[in-house]
Amino acid sequence: MGVDGMKTGLLILVGALVLSACAQQQFDRPRGVGFDDLSNFDTDRARREAALAGAVDPFAPPPAVQSTPIGPVGGVIAASDLAAAGIGQGGTGAPLASSPAQPGLVPQIATNTGISDEQDFDAVAGRETIESDAQRRQAAIAAQEQIAPQPLPERPAATGPNVVEYALTAPNAKGQEWYSRSLLSGQARFQRNCAAYATADDAQRDFLARGGPERDRLGIDPDGDGFACGWDPEPFRRAVQN
Repeated sequence: MGVDGMKTGLLILVGALVLSACAQQQFDRPRGVGFDDLSNFDTDRARREAALAGAVDPFAPPPAVQSTPIGPVGGVIAASDLAAAGIGQGGTGAPLASSPAQPGLVPQIATNTGISDEQDFDAVAGRETIESDAQRRQAAIAAQEQIAPQPLPERPAATGPNVVEYALTAPNAKGQEWYSRSLLSGQARFQRNCAAYATADDAQRDFLARGGPERDRLGIDPDGDGFACGWDPEPFRRAVQN
């Protein structure tokens, strides 16, 4: 081997040593907080070995590492993956699943649609018009039940004397003697016979039916004013005057 060959070999050896030192400095950096991820350790070792063999440039920046997203795409975790991880095997044995995320959606608050808005002027005005309101009034009027007036029933002729008519036609006032009475009509007889009637109107009606006021067969008009058992025609007379 000549001198030139020895120089060439020496240069190659020195170059190899320089490359080895640079590669060692480039790839043997400390690991830990603030340094490269330990997941790239195998890649760094392979690049270092390739640099020693002269296959790659040791000063070139490392290739970008594609980060793998953690978790499934779409936000839904498969039931088999949850079961394999021991999740969702509770009391019912049903696996858990997360709801897919849908951006832009706002949770809807349930509203009570059973409340009437008839008192809200804006709400009613938005769906009602003057014409529709008139139609509703006409429908309500048509639904009304109209009862035709009926004539008053006529008083049967067998009801006896009309005490109202007698009160209006009698010529005297209560207590004013108008008819003569027998001395046999005493107070005891008067009280006993008047007690048989429920009302003074019944007593006056029966008194007229038995021949009164001219005749007093039961002694219920002892003062001869034509009014039996204290019956008073004045209320009927005032009602007509008013």
